[in-house]
Amino acid sequence: MAKLIFCYGAMGSSKTANALMVAYNYEERGQKVAILKPGIDTRDGEQVIRSRIGLSNKCELIETFLKRYRENPKMVQQYDCIIVDEVQFAAEEDIDAFSDIVDFWNVPVMCYGLRADFQNHFFPGSRRLMEIADEIREIKTICWCGKKATCNARFDENGIVREGSQVMLGANDKYIALCRKHFKLGQLK
Repeated sequence: MAKLIFCYGAMGSSKTANALMVAYNYEERGQKVAILKPGIDTRDGEQVIRSRIGLSNKCELIETFLKRYRENPKMVQQYDCIIVDEVQFAAEEDIDAFSDIVDFWNVPVMCYGLRADFQNHFFPGSRRLMEIADEIREIKTICWCGKKATCNARFDENGIVREGSQVMLGANDKYIALCRKHFKLGQLK
């Protein structure tokens, strides 16, 4: 039975690497996978997802894929699995469309992304997944102190940034995963 799965983790927890490994496992067995990401994520190019450890694959934009799906729902039958990276940036209605693909077309959808932003508030896509996903899995990483990291701290040359727009694309140059204590204290090291 197909499921809508949300695999979340803090920055640097290997979410994208995990997504690419799952895609590889399906493809190695001759199965067809749709790999998707939101159009807002332009860091590695429009149709590429890339992990920090160097794994990459071509992908399609969520918006393009779901437009094709809405025009011809049966098209999802060609896929054995749909993998969505950076799902936190998806709109709530996109998450609902993915749940329809699972429920009405029996195609599993595996979503990877952040649970919360740099202020510890849900992203819209993540909130909706926490509400309706069949399975929620945490991909763990650690803070500099060795405790489990659950917070995504945005930083600049002055330390932790506490205000600003929810979305600011970046990686190790702008974000660090911290435990809740060091996030509250503003300690990057």
